[in-house]
Amino acid sequence: MQEILEHVFIERSYPGVTLGAINWPHGLVLIDAPFRAEDCRAWRSSLLNLGGGVDRLLVNLDAHVDRTLGVRAMECTVAGHERMAEVFRNRPVTFKTQGAETGAEWEEYNGLGSIRWSPPEITFNTSLQIHWNESPLVLEHHPGPASGAIWAVLPGQSLAFIGDAVVFSQPPFLAAADLPAWITTLELLDSPTYQNYLLVNGRNGLVTQKHVHQMLDFLKEAQAMLKQLSDSRASAADTVALVPVLLKFFEIPADRANQYTSRLKWGLAQCFTRNFRSSGEQIEE
Repeated sequence: MQEILEHVFIERSYPGVTLGAINWPHGLVLIDAPFRAEDCRAWRSSLLNLGGGVDRLLVNLDAHVDRTLGVRAMECTVAGHERMAEVFRNRPVTFKTQGAETGAEWEEYNGLGSIRWSPPEITFNTSLQIHWNESPLVLEHHPGPASGAIWAVLPGQSLAFIGDAVVFSQPPFLAAADLPAWITTLELLDSPTYQNYLLVNGRNGLVTQKHVHQMLDFLKEAQAMLKQLSDSRASAADTVALVPVLLKFFEIPADRANQYTSRLKWGLAQCFTRNFRSSGEQIEE
């Protein structure tokens, strides 16, 4: 566990997503959860060493399986965007780990079994302030990467947990993306407002403005290439030809090449169907 600011911690040792913890006298605010039961137990044990108040609130930055699969095992109140709650209503009550090849982290691990979802009990539309300290934590809706994608922002400390808005050394998840909204979100992140912010993403940890620019370039290129395919009346299957070109935006470890190729292949096909076709198969958020 790394303390990045006073009373603010991140944890990157568990597979899946970067975890956050804000330790206030009133209690702990947690950002996302590990997806394996044993990691949830270990994370909860680590949090006991922080002390602080007795209350617990877990914030999910979106509904992606990697960050929501282990939420029930964290045994605390959950907050998220109202569209995230809609995603859970459209999912089967029990998650069965089988079948998909979306390039998600959970797919790399066996023995997860059947798991019941834990939808958010506290939801909001535009923003929500949590007053557990003198300076509030603000949950803000920033669309683009997924339905109900949010940031958890500490304005008083110039810190923002931005989820999957920016990633590096790996391609983003595009299946549930709204590319124009995502580009607008990143342009905001590139504005003077956030130049001095400490940014934490949901996959790698700390983010620089260089990473923001690289993600903007990738999304603009992906959007242009998908539109060109659409204009030529191509099908979703034709998006596979874009994968080698777009993978070049990232310095990918050799042992992750197959996983990240699958992620981009799946994501581009789903994104094309969602954004450039008026009808198509139902797509998992």
